[in-house]
Amino acid sequence: MAIVIYNAKVYVERDNFAQAVLVEDGLIRAVGTNEEVLAAAPADAERYDAAGRTVVPGFNDSHQHLYSVGTNLESVDVHGVTSIADVKRITRAFIEKNQPAPGSVVYGSGWNQDYFTDESRLLTRQDLDEISTDLAIVLERACGHILVANTRAIELAGITKDSTPVAGGAFDYDADGELTGIFRENACNAFTAIKAEQTVEMVEHTLRTAMAHAAECGVTSVQTMDVRPADWPVMLEAYKRVQQDPTVRVYHQCNFQDPESFQRFLDAGYKTGVGDAVNKIGPLKLFVDGSLGARTALMREPYCDDPSTSGIATLTQQEFNTLVAMAAEHGCQVVTHAIGDGAIELVLNGYDTVCKDGENPLRLGVVHCQITDRPLVERFAENDILALVQPIFLHYDMTVVEDRVGKELSSTSYAFESMRRLGIHMSFGTDSPVEDMDPIDNLYCAVTRKNLNGQPEDGFYPGECVDICDAVDAYTAESAYVSFEEDVKGRIKPGYYADLVVLSEDIFTMPADELRRTKVDATMMGGRFVYQR
Repeated sequence: MAIVIYNAKVYVERDNFAQAVLVEDGLIRAVGTNEEVLAAAPADAERYDAAGRTVVPGFNDSHQHLYSVGTNLESVDVHGVTSIADVKRITRAFIEKNQPAPGSVVYGSGWNQDYFTDESRLLTRQDLDEISTDLAIVLERACGHILVANTRAIELAGITKDSTPVAGGAFDYDADGELTGIFRENACNAFTAIKAEQTVEMVEHTLRTAMAHAAECGVTSVQTMDVRPADWPVMLEAYKRVQQDPTVRVYHQCNFQDPESFQRFLDAGYKTGVGDAVNKIGPLKLFVDGSLGARTALMREPYCDDPSTSGIATLTQQEFNTLVAMAAEHGCQVVTHAIGDGAIELVLNGYDTVCKDGENPLRLGVVHCQITDRPLVERFAENDILALVQPIFLHYDMTVVEDRVGKELSSTSYAFESMRRLGIHMSFGTDSPVEDMDPIDNLYCAVTRKNLNGQPEDGFYPGECVDICDAVDAYTAESAYVSFEEDVKGRIKPGYYADLVVLSEDIFTMPADELRRTKVDATMMGGRFVYQR
């Protein structure tokens, strides 16, 4: 099937725009003027009149959790909720609507105590007990690094006030030594275990829900962390079924935090590059710390607003080095969640053991890399380490980062323009569902350094703004580089995959402050439209 998109403003690369694109058999065959492309098209080619609208490569989210996006769309959603009372109201309404069976576990996510206006505090098990004492209720904070569970859920998880947290995890206690219901980092895993076992069919349904949302957002590729020790055979079988009729290309970031579980995965024949153009195994994905909002991001110095803690290391340096060496021995890429400067230093130290003379053939990367000073940023450039960043995090983080780490360190953090100037391979993602998958809001935060309410007026350390071309490239070509696909994905050029997005506005000429009124009008993946508004 051939399609001609014409009367468009087609973004090829900086200062290079075309009018039309010929798509045939899932690939871009020609790019040029209307006359050139229409003349090259088969007589029976379908025609799509873009009516002057802008066409960009399909957005490629370089780090997210696609399955969790789907589960969020099918569970309690308390993202952006501004009061504890509303968390209770929304959860009660979900239970009333869905009528879960007795003994069920009700899950949800998205709450952030910094948004609460009635009481600015963490949720507690007592809050959730007011909703139900018969049903187990577990609500993850927006960051995904802490959760609150009600008394029934804590009982099902087999935890008491005398239980010892697993390594890299923590329980919160009140003044009387009782569990508050807050669990941090690795301690959250106990609540994964009480979920009903997911069948392949259940996972497949949830993935299709998430992929429909991705198509609406103009996201044609995701680099997603859904493969984990507990259920990876089920997850990969579900993806295999879904990708028989693909709407989104998938590159799996596979999370194994110990050598034994990783070795079992390797022994099953999986490593970076196994798969095809729509469903491929990517890197080993590791975590070495938590989140800034939860004060579990690992810092080199204590938090300014809580000197009792420097965060939580979820792997020691030796444990991390062992896993990196193991991956390198098997030719596997590694990308690692690291937010605090202490965590980033730990990761770079580990990568230095396998990257030599400035070469990084396995394309090892750091996900998030938020809190940095200039020397840390320069260390990325020294060994060509990739940075997989989320500009949308500025929306919330700018409200807390100076309190957490001080102004001096804040001024050198989220250093997107500095990374670009140093030639670091920097790609964009959303960490969805931590933030929504919407690329437009992500681009807005990257080019304005403002939150989604347009504040601060001059931007948050505006010297780190990137321009719109660099922002789009980070979301497309650079994300393709992460997955070793820069020769077939991320540009609108002959021979590349026909993954395209039609936008309602000309994002390259409109004022940056107006970017958020841009809509995705159509999404094409593999030469066929998978969404039209």
